[in-house]
Amino acid sequence: MSIADNIKRLRLAADLSQVELGKIAGVTDKAVSTWESGQKIPRMGAVEKMAAYFGVPKSVILDDAPAAPAIPAGFEPRPKTVKRPLVGDIACGEPITAEQNVQEYVDVPEGIVCDFCLRCHGDSMIDAGIRDNDVVYIKTQPQVEDGEIAAVRIGDEATLKRVYYDGSTITLVPANSAYRPKSYSGPELDDIQIEGKATGYTHWF
Repeated sequence: MSIADNIKRLRLAADLSQVELGKIAGVTDKAVSTWESGQKIPRMGAVEKMAAYFGVPKSVILDDAPAAPAIPAGFEPRPKTVKRPLVGDIACGEPITAEQNVQEYVDVPEGIVCDFCLRCHGDSMIDAGIRDNDVVYIKTQPQVEDGEIAAVRIGDEATLKRVYYDGSTITLVPANSAYRPKSYSGPELDDIQIEGKATGYTHWF
């Protein structure tokens, strides 16, 4: 955007006439007109006065670099992503048979800790925002904090639930009142293995 365009844009945004801007800059309205037409450029003293009035750096007025294209309303750049393997399905309901074979690689927002992804089936975690067919991000770790959502292997099956501890008992709690929590203790714990903590998810339409 040229110096002429910068001055005119700032003046109009402040709802000033050329006469009013001239008084601010210490020049006549004719001088402002020649600035905005590109015939002349303002002296540094006038630039400093205008910058002080508009509350902008002098570079905002003097920058004559090409203007960046306007961004359409509601349009946002896509966040940076990294590829992570989608290794299978996990139940958000009754446990399903666990299969861990890389089906494809999916985009995960950069900054989210994730070692692999699982596709969810069922609605038992709906109150946590996780819906049927969503892709959930999993950070591999053998333990999670009380109440955290985890991918849990139960024998040859896998499920996604909140994990709660009570002494030597582990309870897997759904985020849907239509499903009942399930508790495991004693020898049953031999079949329980936490695969990792859920760190996020993507709605898959």
